[in-house]
Amino acid sequence: MYIKVEVYIPEDFVIKLANALNEKDFLKEGNYDYAFATTEVTGYWRPLEEASPYEGEIGVVSKQKEIKMEFRIKEEDMEEVKRTIKMIHPYETPMINYLKVIGD
Repeated sequence: MYIKVEVYIPEDFVIKLANALNEKDFLKEGNYDYAFATTEVTGYWRPLEEASPYEGEIGVVSKQKEIKMEFRIKEEDMEEVKRTIKMIHPYETPMINYLKVIGD
């Protein structure tokens, strides 16, 4: 079973995250590595009183260009992938989606 991973991350961190994931063979597909895609998106958020935001101010709605990074992993690698992403990602609460993939 495969899991599709979607990570919303500042553009400056994409290569650093890709390198860390690829070093552990998480971005390997057959005879290829660094197998991932990116899409430019706009993220919106408002930090609450308890937050320690990477960007933005408490109580103020912010928006910023982000990158959605997508790749596929083996289900058994999910916990290690989570740890790797959280180690690199600058956000206090990163937006990460894990979706089961049906098929090859």
